[in-house]
Amino acid sequence: MWCPSTSLSVWANAWLAGLAAPDDVLDALSAWAPVQSVAAYEAISIGEAGASGVGGYDGGATALLQLVRGAAPPDGGAGIQPVFPIPGDVRGLPPGTAFQHDAILAGEAVLIGSPMSQAPIGLVPAYFEDTDSPEGPTSELSWTAFPLTGLPVAEQHDLGEAEYSLRAAVRTAAEALGSTGSRWADYGVEDPRLRVEQMMEAFALHRIPDHAPNRAVRVLESAAHVEAIITVSADLLTAGAQSAAAVQRAVDAVQPLSAVVRSARSAAVTAILHSAWRG
Repeated sequence: MWCPSTSLSVWANAWLAGLAAPDDVLDALSAWAPVQSVAAYEAISIGEAGASGVGGYDGGATALLQLVRGAAPPDGGAGIQPVFPIPGDVRGLPPGTAFQHDAILAGEAVLIGSPMSQAPIGLVPAYFEDTDSPEGPTSELSWTAFPLTGLPVAEQHDLGEAEYSLRAAVRTAAEALGSTGSRWADYGVEDPRLRVEQMMEAFALHRIPDHAPNRAVRVLESAAHVEAIITVSADLLTAGAQSAAAVQRAVDAVQPLSAVVRSARSAAVTAILHSAWRG
């Protein structure tokens, strides 16, 4: 599904390519939380990387933009890449790092730099509730910046292959949802098709840069549709299972589709990132 790391990646990349304004980046992130901040995992190292103004939890949205610009490749090009790791599949992450650990816990992160960069960084988002605000409790999206010694070579994704795989995944996911029949009412849960529609409506709230290829946008929408069905189906199947073993079988029935969604989303986002630097 759409996530903060994807929003930051595609809009910051468009900004660096001269196709968007800084406010466009901040507007895209505000859809996730009204307040943005950035914290340094190792303040001294981040300072040496050219972002000395970032430290503690007092760096705001401007500091985030400065950090992105400072870590991006000076010669241009798509030097920003989101990653969507899960336990057991950490492709695209520097191994054995604190960044890898936190990225897996978050299920998302952003890499900024290139394999040849002198001071690449990784950003991991996390939500915090500010209960001391005079305007009442507010949600804050904080990005922890990790200095990295290098970046792995980015994976190559074929957008056409991703779209083809998604077509089959849509059918399989729809069949999984249909297999629940009308049992959802017996489990005390809302209409699954309504839940899928609501999740898709939430996806539509997040803007995509105008330069994004139509095919990439279509793949992102299909990936979001499949992921919504997976989420709803897993909840329904789990609700109807009568034992731990049955729960596991229910989850396993739709879980393989998650890998298809992750690969397709990576392919689509990569295509959007590179499209900003063409022409």
